[in-house]
Amino acid sequence: MNKRLERILSGISEKNLIYILSLLVGILSGTAAFMLKNFIHSVSHFLTRHFKDSDESFYYLAYPMIGILISMLIVKYLIKDDISHGISKILSALSRKGSHIKAHNMFSSMITSGFTIGFGGSVGAEAPIVYTGSAIGANIAKVFKLNQNQVRLLIGCGATGAIAGIFKAPMAGVMFTLEVLMLDLTMSSLIPLLISGITAATLAHFFMGNQVLFHFSLQNQFDYDNLVYYILLGIFAGIISLYFTRTGMFVENRINRIDNRYKKLILGGISMGVMVFIFPSLWGEGYESINKIFNGEGADLLNNSIFFGLKTEPQYLLVILGLILFFKVVAMSITTASGGVGGIFAPTLFMGATGGYILALFLNTFFGLHLSYANFALTGMGALMAGVMHAPLLGIFLIAEITGGYQLLVPLIISATVAYVTITRFEPHSIYSKRLAEVGELVTHHKDRAAMHFMEVQELIETDFTILSPDLTLGQMTYFIARSKRDLFPVVDEKGVMKGMIKMNDIRNMMFEQDLYEKIKVRDLMYMPEFFISPHDPMDVVVEKFRTCKRFNLAVLDQGKYVGFISRARVFSVYRDTMADLSYD
Repeated sequence: MNKRLERILSGISEKNLIYILSLLVGILSGTAAFMLKNFIHSVSHFLTRHFKDSDESFYYLAYPMIGILISMLIVKYLIKDDISHGISKILSALSRKGSHIKAHNMFSSMITSGFTIGFGGSVGAEAPIVYTGSAIGANIAKVFKLNQNQVRLLIGCGATGAIAGIFKAPMAGVMFTLEVLMLDLTMSSLIPLLISGITAATLAHFFMGNQVLFHFSLQNQFDYDNLVYYILLGIFAGIISLYFTRTGMFVENRINRIDNRYKKLILGGISMGVMVFIFPSLWGEGYESINKIFNGEGADLLNNSIFFGLKTEPQYLLVILGLILFFKVVAMSITTASGGVGGIFAPTLFMGATGGYILALFLNTFFGLHLSYANFALTGMGALMAGVMHAPLLGIFLIAEITGGYQLLVPLIISATVAYVTITRFEPHSIYSKRLAEVGELVTHHKDRAAMHFMEVQELIETDFTILSPDLTLGQMTYFIARSKRDLFPVVDEKGVMKGMIKMNDIRNMMFEQDLYEKIKVRDLMYMPEFFISPHDPMDVVVEKFRTCKRFNLAVLDQGKYVGFISRARVFSVYRDTMADLSYD
């Protein structure tokens, strides 16, 4: 930061600076969303503009592999970094001190995902855009030398602006940041998030008007007589969410076992090409297919496919749509695992809309009901977001903002809640946070656990203790004790291994009996502590040991070798400071 800028900033309060920066982050993240969406649309339109609805196209067999290859080469030779799983990467950054996100992430995910999705990769652009927005927030915070809490807030502003810019839905952007990125909600954090979200949504409206992915006006109002069917939809969405999470991770893990990236590319590219050729609606993000469902044209998901002639037969349509639902997760996982870049947001919405349409079509066909396909598709989208992302509020507010009102609020709340309750009985973490939770790197809204996560044993170790040799006599030990400021003395041999410890209170009377000075040695007075800490222990283990043993100091041993001591008072002091850092003013 140059001196001129420092002088300007010196006259701005900390709160107003955050407001200004949140506005800047909203502008940049909203612009990034607009640029990427237009790039994807342009590439996709150029490649498929000559396709006819009634004819299958063999170009589908080649396009996805070309897109994945381009993305893979850009990552390998230009970026030289892992940029997959953008949301998980953000969560990982938020779980580390500094919350650092590399500068190249402000553009690398956009470029690579643009080619991946534009050429038909069955993933979404939302995660790359969110990663881009968060990287913008993190690096702006770095330029202005903001503290840890403010860095986290600007990362959240970037994510909020990205989602708001994509969907023209500022509240959905805020809910995404609160539920998925698990940023704490206070008034001082809410205002910057709203500034970023509203700014990005306004930009989206200015550049694209109503042409923001999809915009839908409800034609059929919610009927309370259909309440039970929306409960059924919630259960169905919860089951699909479980399938989504487990199948997605299983397929990706299996492909990742292949060491050679070109073997992955060939396997993934061929598999994707075949799936998209058979089911063209698996192409890209799937928003065109969602719009068809909204407009009552769900059967058009069979356009360009070998099943085109069966689109008028409801029973066959149900089976084929079920297969599309089944293979969407497989296609998504293969795209990312074989070298493509993208996220799960759009596939989640696609499967939610398709699942809702399938359920309504099934009930209408076989039970003579007259359920609204569009309403069930919309509600299914919100319910699946609640299940896959563990974000019911995000699903509710996103669909409400897409439809321009809250007429579907009741069925959205019901289905989203039921879907969330259904999947959490089997999966306590979302697909985003599952991997981090498995390795203990997930920071949640639980302030106590979050504080302990950011505390490190290495930073708590105190080493200003006088070390004694086990061969010292009592007289020699008295000399060292007299010059020590501590009343605890570790006994360590020549190899650095801790043999025991001595407490001042245990030998206080003995120190004045000079006739014992040459008769007693340190090894006769020491004892080995029952409880000790490893420098690699997580803080919750350290805290539990302090609680169990009731000691005020615990020795830190690394494979038996003495490192230092940790005091209960120091743990408590650092814990209070960390809690203060995690709390917004």
